[in-house]
Amino acid sequence: MNPFRSPDNDLPLSHALILKAALLTIGYIEEHGPIGLTPTKALKRYFVAWAAEAFDWPAYTVEDLYALNKVLNEHDFPPLVILHEVLLRAKLARHFKGTLRLTDLARKLQSEPARLWILLTTHLLFVVDHSPYTRSDEPLFGNWDIFLNVINIEAQVAVTEERLCSVLYGGEEEEIRHRDFKLTASLYVHVLRPLCWAGLLNEHRTGIGFSRRDFYTKTPLWPAALKLETDRHLHPATRH
Repeated sequence: MNPFRSPDNDLPLSHALILKAALLTIGYIEEHGPIGLTPTKALKRYFVAWAAEAFDWPAYTVEDLYALNKVLNEHDFPPLVILHEVLLRAKLARHFKGTLRLTDLARKLQSEPARLWILLTTHLLFVVDHSPYTRSDEPLFGNWDIFLNVINIEAQVAVTEERLCSVLYGGEEEEIRHRDFKLTASLYVHVLRPLCWAGLLNEHRTGIGFSRRDFYTKTPLWPAALKLETDRHLHPATRH
């Protein structure tokens, strides 16, 4: 599927974490040369440490990461793991002689952020397999056409994971909240987190521990970048 409107360089891309990280990585390679790879083809620690600080990724800040790790390997910084895969799959970078190198496409799109964002987001949402980052072997049923059109309606003001699971799969929200952790976690990893990292959704966390609730709202990028079947059913959000 292709839910994107024609590329527009005026897109409000400030929420797009994946774009910021990609541009920083492209700029790093342009300035410092190819990034070294370990024997397992992970990015070497010196770049992981630089990226953790430069990306300043919400929930994965330098302080958060070093609170759990004495040194940082690529697998300790999940956004970088995903970015690495997206860059390779989108043919923006390639492995060559023990390094990660830019392609001509990456250099060309460096000055076209809207086109670069669409390419990155297409692979982040529709190509990358997020299953390895879940704790469940069960697949998430549904497809992106359904997910995007349901969220388009439900997140017009704010929506929780439990509400989305209830609409998509049935069941009472409170029952899902207290018992179906695997389903909500799977929806988060496969759908909601990629949409947040793409800059299409904002995640709002309230409370801590068992009283924590996560709410999702559409960013200005959502209506600017996406054209969906359910757009015709939307009404302006009421704000007080």
